Amino acid sequence: MKNDNCIFCKIANGEIPSRTVYEDDSFRVILDNGPATKGHALVLPKDHYADLFEIPEDVAAAAIVTAKKAAALLKEKLHADGLNIVQNNGEAAGQTVPHFHIHIIPRYVDDGQLIGWKPGSPSAEELDGVLDEIRG
Repeated sequence: MKNDNCIFCKIANGEIPSRTVYEDDSFRVILDNGPATKGHALVLPKDHYADLFEIPEDVAAAAIVTAKKAAALLKEKLHADGLNIVQNNGEAAGQTVPHFHIHIIPRYVDDGQLIGWKPGSPSAEELDGVLDEIRG
């Protein structure tokens, strides 16, 4: 189902024009208006799910399949050297629109983008403590 107040629902369902790269009955893949690199695209489900925790598993699986199709197209047509697949959940993680979506970011040698994180160096005891918290 669609959320009438969601801009990504409106884009995914064709109510707002977009630069559509790929579309099927369940998803629309569009070029991002604020791209990290040439060809940066978003996989948008046509139904509304705020994030990974709301999207049904079968729809999430189909979203990954759609991302794979679109990524292959972008890599081939734009001659990308690699790509990042990114999916953010929550404001603290960089999600700016509360509608599940997947970023496909083509990468080019020396493109200047820094998409990643600085690896930490916890002790074995700290890692064991985290594992204990998770296992509860």
